[in-house]
Amino acid sequence: MNPSTIQAISDETPDSELVRRVAARDHEAFRALMKRHNQMLYRAARSILKNEPEAEDAVQDAYMQAYKAMGEFRGDAKVSTWLVRIVVNESIARLRRHTRRAEVIRLEGDGLDQDQHSSEDGMNESAPEHPERAAQRAEARRLLEAKIDALPDAFRSVFMLRAVEELTVEETASVLDIPEATVRTRFFRARGMLRESLSREIDLAQGEAFSFAGARCDRIIANVMARLDPAPG
Repeated sequence: MNPSTIQAISDETPDSELVRRVAARDHEAFRALMKRHNQMLYRAARSILKNEPEAEDAVQDAYMQAYKAMGEFRGDAKVSTWLVRIVVNESIARLRRHTRRAEVIRLEGDGLDQDQHSSEDGMNESAPEHPERAAQRAEARRLLEAKIDALPDAFRSVFMLRAVEELTVEETASVLDIPEATVRTRFFRARGMLRESLSREIDLAQGEAFSFAGARCDRIIANVMARLDPAPG
């Protein structure tokens, strides 16, 4: 690897430039791209799989798919949207492989409506008492994560992408392959359910939900880098 190439990569390097370099099998560019988008992809995978080790594995496999297909990326969507779409597909595939049900998450329909009330009632019945206003943000975050996990599957994915990762309605619809109107409806319902359970704590903690610790970030990158072919030159 040319040392000047490594030095040229910084936090300001555009995604498009990183993609170009990754397509040329520049491993350091791929490392930078993963580091930049790791948290978003992990949160998306975990919102579907509800299992941290499985989510990490899904992200790693998604990165390998992206690495092999990087030369085919044409910039029709943002790089982040393209990567999230890959990890969402990988996560859903994992769910289908590990269960006997044909549809674990019904992203393409609104079949959850019949279970809507029972799901909301269950959340309300199991809602813990609100922590006092003086409680530390860490406790509020723990409660928020638990409530996000308790959301019905399709609502949880929409909430994570819209509220936590701040994707637009259009981007979320593209990633999950559902109509924009469905994104708006599910996000509104999910937010209402969470607000009823957590009240004001949701606004304080949602930006820190499922924080992406440095160790996890480094572990994912190291595992993916170990799976790459030797860098040319």
